[in-house]
Amino acid sequence: MNNISPLLTDLYQLTMAYGYWKLNIHDRDAVFHVIFRKNPFRGNYAIACGLQTAIDFLQQWHFSPGDIAYLAELKDSHGGRLFPEDFLKYLAECRFTCDIDAMPEGTVVFAHEPMLRIKGSLLQAQIIESTLLNLINFQTLIATKASRVCTAAPGGSVLEFGMRRAQGPDGALSASRAAYIGGCAATSNVLAGKLYGIPVRGTHAHSWVTAFPDEMTAFEAYAKVMPHNCVLLVDTYDTIKGVAHAIEVGKKLREQGAELLGIRLDSGDLAALSIQARKMLDEAGFQTTQIVASNSLDEYVITQLQQQGAKISVWGVGTNLVTANDYPALDGVYKLSAIRDEKNRWQYKLKLSEQQVKVSNPGIYQVRRYFRDKQFMMDAMYDVELGMPEKTSEMVLLDESGHHMALRDYDSFADLLVPVFRQGKLIYPTESIHDIRERALQQMKIFLQSHSVTAYPVGLEKRLYELKQKLIQELSSANDV
Repeated sequence: MNNISPLLTDLYQLTMAYGYWKLNIHDRDAVFHVIFRKNPFRGNYAIACGLQTAIDFLQQWHFSPGDIAYLAELKDSHGGRLFPEDFLKYLAECRFTCDIDAMPEGTVVFAHEPMLRIKGSLLQAQIIESTLLNLINFQTLIATKASRVCTAAPGGSVLEFGMRRAQGPDGALSASRAAYIGGCAATSNVLAGKLYGIPVRGTHAHSWVTAFPDEMTAFEAYAKVMPHNCVLLVDTYDTIKGVAHAIEVGKKLREQGAELLGIRLDSGDLAALSIQARKMLDEAGFQTTQIVASNSLDEYVITQLQQQGAKISVWGVGTNLVTANDYPALDGVYKLSAIRDEKNRWQYKLKLSEQQVKVSNPGIYQVRRYFRDKQFMMDAMYDVELGMPEKTSEMVLLDESGHHMALRDYDSFADLLVPVFRQGKLIYPTESIHDIRERALQQMKIFLQSHSVTAYPVGLEKRLYELKQKLIQELSSANDV
């Protein structure tokens, strides 16, 4: 994931950048926000993720000689150069100088709220759009999916087992990182373990068992080579006989001072088999031996198994997690909301649409989260130029109701966007992935206490809402045909 070229972008970012440069407006200050329009998985929250990957990208952002040489080869429809030499020389000398504020990774975030605010050169802020969306959208999606899966398995642990079915090497690494932040206890992806410091876990495959004359021989061999990491896959032939064989091997391990850590079920009626396996293990004195389950799991299947009384303590979740099978993309967008004019005054911008959800918000905005007794109460977006009234104010909800909600029943608040870059210089402290994961776990614990199924109130501070309505009217009138 390191050394991402600025060419990881869409061509229209570069054609627009050239246009800004050609018209000599490329250095005007502009403000963009990264938001998503719908909470994923038909749920009521998301987990912000991908910021550190974005930081790594922006710290080394520059066009290499090879990048410039490639751009010089691009042609227009008449066979001429798409980009002139002077523009490419400008790009070659360009270095990242924008300000960025962002929600720390692991923050619980909601639809319409900015996860990042980018302020700086119009040209630079435009070029980095597609890359930032690529890095933030996918990891936020997977962290959210992991959080949902882990929430469905209270008291157990979830292992991410999805590398082999992920969308390529980058997808596998990003998914492993995001899944750990979202709550997974470990990954099977060894490279992710090395790069990110994520705990790695794994058992053995059916091929190990079938490589030996019989199951008992295979189990004994695995216990011999892995006496202190022995989790046996018991469903290659007959699951119940496999459990019995695992118990016999477990007894031999104990004679050597080791323990049978677990058995894994990968097929069949997981609820019934786990109940029977648990009974057999307990009666044989293996009460601490864990039952690991895999086989196309997700939060819905896990919930059903829990309701059926399954005795599973570790869940190996793969394909449906790393591909976000039921919601394959976060609809994150990157919208211009303000730009300085030739007199250095901020001009607020928004996009109109027949679809209300696609009408963007103007301004340079911050998200303020209100608490009562440490519980999440509501989030209000406000414009940093207008500020937030010190006295009791109100916000207008960004849902279909458009209801006004008073901001009075709270005892504390926090602004969620924090400084990350100033004039291209990183000022954000380095965080370990374990601290990020802990933030996500703690915020989810608090959030679910009061909003496990209910919609969370998010809105615009009243004056920003009124400004938005005024701009909508002005733009609608100015663009009438």
